[in-house]
Amino acid sequence: MTLQLSGRWFLPCPHVSTHSIQCRTSPYPNPKFPQTRALSATASLFSPPPAIQIVGGKTPTWRENGSVTEAVDDEIDWAEMDADLYYWTRALRPVQWYPGHIAKTEKELKEQLKLIDVVIEVRDARIPLSTTHPQMDLWLGNRKRILVLNREDMISTADRNAWAMHFSRQGTKVVFSNGQLGMGTMKLSRLAKSLAAGVNVKRRAKGLLPRPVRAGIVGYPNVGKSSLINRLLKRRMCPAASRPGVTRELKWVRFGKDLELLDSPGILPMRISDQAAAIKLAICDDIGERSYDVADVAAILVQMLAKLPTVGMKALQNRYKIDVDGQCGKMFIEKLALRLFNGDVHQAAFRVLSDFRKGKFGWVALERPR
Repeated sequence: MTLQLSGRWFLPCPHVSTHSIQCRTSPYPNPKFPQTRALSATASLFSPPPAIQIVGGKTPTWRENGSVTEAVDDEIDWAEMDADLYYWTRALRPVQWYPGHIAKTEKELKEQLKLIDVVIEVRDARIPLSTTHPQMDLWLGNRKRILVLNREDMISTADRNAWAMHFSRQGTKVVFSNGQLGMGTMKLSRLAKSLAAGVNVKRRAKGLLPRPVRAGIVGYPNVGKSSLINRLLKRRMCPAASRPGVTRELKWVRFGKDLELLDSPGILPMRISDQAAAIKLAICDDIGERSYDVADVAAILVQMLAKLPTVGMKALQNRYKIDVDGQCGKMFIEKLALRLFNGDVHQAAFRVLSDFRKGKFGWVALERPR
């Protein structure tokens, strides 16, 4: 029986027993996951009507305890999580967002890069791999670069250490920051000036007067670029808000006598080919809400949180007072909608996403180095 609460979204999500699950080699087109094994729920393949389910992935890491299923491993296999996420997103509408101002910004930014001494790339510390533009290395070439992982307060010390080690091995200068409170801003300023110190050495050798170091701040929407600049300047010089698309034009601002900063709007690729990364952008509010189905994204978030040892399905059930067997995120959102929002799926989904973004499950990273 199909439950019609919100159009196509609410198809039933039957419980799939471990006896009906078969492993198969999945021919993923994504080169990041070659030869990955994923689950195929054979029970759902032959049951009319065919329900789109966000379940399965790889070998289950769950144990049954009455109506509660929990991740049993203390450490999550992040490569496995990415493979699961890719599998879950295959049936969903693609997440794409490319408002008109981004195309204009990209063109202008390429021109301004010719004037920049050092580039400061800002990423979301919860998803550093998903918040880097695939063309960034090509645009920057040999220019000196500083990587800023903003929102360091939203990840654990273990996550922070893992990323610090990862980028250190790559020889990348990394600064952890909190754009809201200003942590890391002074270190960032000193590092930018030191990396670009050779600029004025060359100018003096040519008989030219010294000039301020020019640093361009780039990154995806809503990763905290403008907030970081405002904290550096200790005043509100750039518009900033907790939603993507607020900054819409490039702007130079002066920081003291020795540093000039270029604030730029968030830039995204015209087409996001990695839909697993796109879902993470949606979960973390780093992409426009019109680009995705809130209910689909919330359902996947539930499944990710259920699989993370630091959260687990039991924590979700305790928070929302909902008892759901298995690991079906859609059924969880369905029950929440019926319990709290008179069947309104959108409100239920938004509640779960909002709770995650506010740290109601603890501060949780959705990526670790692979």
